[in-house]
Amino acid sequence: MRRQASLAILFLIVFIDLLGFGMVIPVLPLYAKTLGASEAWVGLLSSGYSAMQFVFAPVWGRLSDRIGRRPVLLVSIAMTAIAFALYGLAGSFAWLLVARLFAGIATANIAIAQAYVADVTTPETRAKGMGLIGAAFGLGFVLGPAFGGLLSRWSLAAPSFAAAALAAANLVAAWFVLGEPQERRAAAHGARVRGLAALRSELSKPGVLGLIAIYFLAIAAFSAMENTYAFLATDRYGLDPQRVFYLFAYIGVIVVLVQGGLIGPLTRRFGEKRLLVAGLLLQAGGLAALPHAGGLAGLLAATAPLSVGSGLTSPTLSALLSKMARAEDQGGTLGIGQSAAAFGRIVGPEAGTWTYSNQAPAVPYVGGALLMVVAAAVGAALRPPPPET
Repeated sequence: MRRQASLAILFLIVFIDLLGFGMVIPVLPLYAKTLGASEAWVGLLSSGYSAMQFVFAPVWGRLSDRIGRRPVLLVSIAMTAIAFALYGLAGSFAWLLVARLFAGIATANIAIAQAYVADVTTPETRAKGMGLIGAAFGLGFVLGPAFGGLLSRWSLAAPSFAAAALAAANLVAAWFVLGEPQERRAAAHGARVRGLAALRSELSKPGVLGLIAIYFLAIAAFSAMENTYAFLATDRYGLDPQRVFYLFAYIGVIVVLVQGGLIGPLTRRFGEKRLLVAGLLLQAGGLAALPHAGGLAGLLAATAPLSVGSGLTSPTLSALLSKMARAEDQGGTLGIGQSAAAFGRIVGPEAGTWTYSNQAPAVPYVGGALLMVVAAAVGAALRPPPPET
């Protein structure tokens, strides 16, 4: 019961955190343009944010291994509130960019949440726990843009101030209800290897590098799709922006349903490795079908396996990486995975938009499908994680 309560508290904390970000993301490019930024400079808001996550995800994770999940998570939430307030107060694009970089540092904390899940779950229930965190992320991004759109009627800065208030309330709630996992304390007490030596040791374990490669390949392919999907839907299939928004919400709802409800029973029946491979292949099929969808009905049909596959891939990938890490190095190892994912979010959008405009509209999707197939082959070759002691 205590573990279930911990997961429920963590779900709410992550959901509120991502609800705030979901409120801000849709209006951020428009906000930047009102501050005099061109489209080319606006791209720095996304790439710079991901670059900060690439650098700081392992740092946050390993710091949480050393001093505890709770204090590091609280600091990151406080920094998030400050970042949102800086968004709203920005008087120039340079200020907004600095705030966005600061936000990237603050929100490189997913590894801490994942490590917390690893601390309070058994190996058999770990994928389900990781799925709950993924569902909180997805739900925040589904609901956040709707609230942000309503607030933006007052001003483009209003969503930022509302998100800052949410983050501040989240900090207060987390301070009083989020405890330090007893399991992490026991693991940290028995830790012997630290710093770069621990990092080298983790990377040398069989399967860890393969999982990190899958993180990069899958995220790069999916983010290339995300950043060109609206172009494809409007240019090739003639959909209006409102329907494009509904399609993105459709993706989010499916991912939330899979991660929030189906991942637990599916993992018990098939295991993480099989689900990981299946999820990657489903995404490959969906990506390959998107350029040939023909219209709205075809887009819905092609997007369904893509969304289901994404919902299967993320929690099983995190669960497998967690199982291959030592108990005292959960945060650091999961942070490396998130760093690889952030690198994928740097490379994927640039590759996707460039090939879409300079090669052919189908290239980001066919290329992404091939990357997913390669990732599935790597996943199929993985050795099963050793039993935890």
